Amino acid sequence: MKNNKALLFISAFFLLISLSFAPCFAQTGQEVDQKRNKLIGYMLAKQLPSLHFSHKEVDNDLALAAFDLYLKQLDFQKRFLLRSDVDYLSSFADQLDNNLARGTIVLPDTGYEILAKRIGQVEEIVKELDNEKMDPHQPELLENDPQKLDYAKDLEELKQRWRLILKAQIVNRYLDLEEERLADKQPIDQEVLWKEAAEKVAKRFDDFFLRLHQETLQDHYDRYFNAVARAFDPHTNYMAPDRKEDFDIHMRGSLEGIGALLREEDGLIKVVRIIPGSASARQGRLQAEDIILEVGEKDKEPVEVTDMRLRDAVRLIRGPKESEVRLTVKKPDGTKEIIPIIRDVVQIEETFVKHAVLKTGEKSFGYINIPSFYRDFEKSRNGGGGRNVTDDTRAAIEALKKEGVQGIIVDLRNDGGGSLVDAVDVTGLFIDSGPVVQVKNSYGVKSVLEDSDPSIVYSGPLVVLVNQFSASASEIVAAALQDYHRAIIVGGKHTHGKGTVQTIIDLNENIPLLHLRRYDDLGALKATVQKFYRVNGGSTQYRGVEPDIVLPSLFEYVKSGEQYADYSLPWDQDSPASYHIYSDKIADPKVIAERSLARVEKSEALQLIKEEAVRSEKRSEQTAFTVDIASMRAKREEERLARDKLGDPFPRLDEQEILGQGGEIDDAARDEKKDNGENWVAGLGKDPYVIESEMIINDLAELRPK
Repeated sequence: MKNNKALLFISAFFLLISLSFAPCFAQTGQEVDQKRNKLIGYMLAKQLPSLHFSHKEVDNDLALAAFDLYLKQLDFQKRFLLRSDVDYLSSFADQLDNNLARGTIVLPDTGYEILAKRIGQVEEIVKELDNEKMDPHQPELLENDPQKLDYAKDLEELKQRWRLILKAQIVNRYLDLEEERLADKQPIDQEVLWKEAAEKVAKRFDDFFLRLHQETLQDHYDRYFNAVARAFDPHTNYMAPDRKEDFDIHMRGSLEGIGALLREEDGLIKVVRIIPGSASARQGRLQAEDIILEVGEKDKEPVEVTDMRLRDAVRLIRGPKESEVRLTVKKPDGTKEIIPIIRDVVQIEETFVKHAVLKTGEKSFGYINIPSFYRDFEKSRNGGGGRNVTDDTRAAIEALKKEGVQGIIVDLRNDGGGSLVDAVDVTGLFIDSGPVVQVKNSYGVKSVLEDSDPSIVYSGPLVVLVNQFSASASEIVAAALQDYHRAIIVGGKHTHGKGTVQTIIDLNENIPLLHLRRYDDLGALKATVQKFYRVNGGSTQYRGVEPDIVLPSLFEYVKSGEQYADYSLPWDQDSPASYHIYSDKIADPKVIAERSLARVEKSEALQLIKEEAVRSEKRSEQTAFTVDIASMRAKREEERLARDKLGDPFPRLDEQEILGQGGEIDDAARDEKKDNGENWVAGLGKDPYVIESEMIINDLAELRPK
């Protein structure tokens, strides 16, 4: 492979010599190293196809996909570009592949110039609107879903769009101020309050436009390169030098302060995962798939983060321990919520495996929560006793066996994955020996990762809980136990569906040896190079794992997972591995599913979740809303009542007693009881998914073949 790379780049040398003498494009007022950018573009076009698992070519189809992604990040919300601008930019789309191959890059310069012009015009429009009188009581309809909007046909139509945007923000700020006054029992003067709201929104937009003007031409080049990379699949990215901080955030799995994994998607900041034991996990209201709209310090005016780069949003979210940050988020159903989070460090113990014995009458069940597939590789390499999820899970199983539990529930909900070796080893705790997962590389070479230990740590009834946010290593475990017929998988319609492996390629290490010029840091590529396959031959990519028993989910309508991501790799079937199933150790899954369905129909908690999911889906489809004080106040109240009615259907591991009872626990009581194991067990006892899993285990034990 190294020889192939060397040949590739030596042959590229002659083209690069010609590039070094090519004229640079217009700088549009910004100094960029055009020769460096041409080199990066050429390396993307020539290196990625040979490295990427899919072997996609940089052809016309990929060019159109790259343009689609580029346009989305340029103006996803359709607040700046006109239809004529988009039509003009589209004329470059089918030439992107040829341009990259020739080292000719035009689109970022053109896009930057057009967008900068429109931003200046919109800034003037907003200033004009600040001086115009708005009627806060006049109902007007505003479409909030960019996918249902076309680009404005002219500046007048764009002005009317911004007038409604501005009015909606002022009304929202007015209602915030109104609620603050009511909470403090202060008198409300509507005119004074409206003026204050308008001034605060005007200041917010001043900061917003200032930030947009600070975008550089090189920023546009970097995002263009990333669009080309993402056209291969959602996990393949170009990382500019100054984006390595963003990558470090992903690798650490948390943000300093709140503990949430974020990504920048189409100009929006989206929550990918909540880190176990973090401030966000303990607070409980921030969830995966939430979009962060605003970030504010306690008692300070929030900053809008739409169209903000991830690194800049992170700087706002971070802060000193024990300080409060307030995130205004848009939920998947379209509702908005202000979430206050006290910044804190991750509580390490909450990131490790936890177990409990659950009592139901005279019967007892084991429960094991695996928040991630962690392993301290550094200590393991140095011969030390680095902590890992396999050893902790084994210890939990042994402890539960001593308690004589009737069966065990392994909870992989919200588990985003981690160590592949531990996915194999954890699976091995429940089977005697055999293949666990197949891994194929971009050259079609497949290796089978096996559990070679013939012993079984636990052979009794087993249920595995999953949801849409179970990904990667957790999907490998669930899929293997399902294929072996060793466990009943319980959860939503499917898991996340990430069945790929990525590697990092430093572009600085791949510059042709004969190329004499030195360049500044070229950045790096994160590329998908391998794909996972189940032992039955099906990939976990795209489809994820489909549970044996599907329970109602509050997120059933949420389009979360690989199958909803732009240009994700497809599901495919490969040859199965040689393995034996445990048909003699498990009851007929169809009978178990029928019994579960009958119970679900009678479960008040699960039916409440099912009903709320239907309502949430309807809310998510109602993307146009009426802009006036009365309508928006009523909408807020409706959302508040819905939250109060549902409560929290997903008990957290450190604040159990407040769930499902309608009661409250003050901060002092919560701190006093936080480490009390009995409270944790009580919380699990109120989790409708855990309750149903206990009943499934009871059926498994009752109907188990003798």
